[in-house]
Amino acid sequence: MMDEAVREAIVRRMSEEPFANKLGIRLVAIEAGYSKVRMEVTSEMENLCGMAHGGAVFALADAAFETASNSHGTVAVALSMTITYLAASSAGAVLVAEATEVNRTRKTACYDIRVHDGDEKLIAMCQATVYRKETPLPYLGV
Repeated sequence: MMDEAVREAIVRRMSEEPFANKLGIRLVAIEAGYSKVRMEVTSEMENLCGMAHGGAVFALADAAFETASNSHGTVAVALSMTITYLAASSAGAVLVAEATEVNRTRKTACYDIRVHDGDEKLIAMCQATVYRKETPLPYLGV
């Protein structure tokens, strides 16, 4: 069960985050250890071959990872994130990334992140690890 104050704080912070806003990344759902975000691929996000740039796909996966890993109310900072690109997408596609907590200890946590397009085609898979601090999220007002 997720603390409502933490949920509201993360929803508010994500709506204000400059980088996520620049890419049009929106938080769709958040629970303790889980997050779902979406982004529409624009022509400004295309690579040299006219496909969604890997950096844009990675940024979407990272937004899901960031929100899921901080959903427990304390600061979690990335230690590693590995991505495997499985399929291409292009301008106009709506991509959705879901991050799911696989394991959590007092100091670290591991996440599985999947990026799909609107047809549920798997675009990328990620594995990521965070270091969990004891510090409350700075935007909680604690």
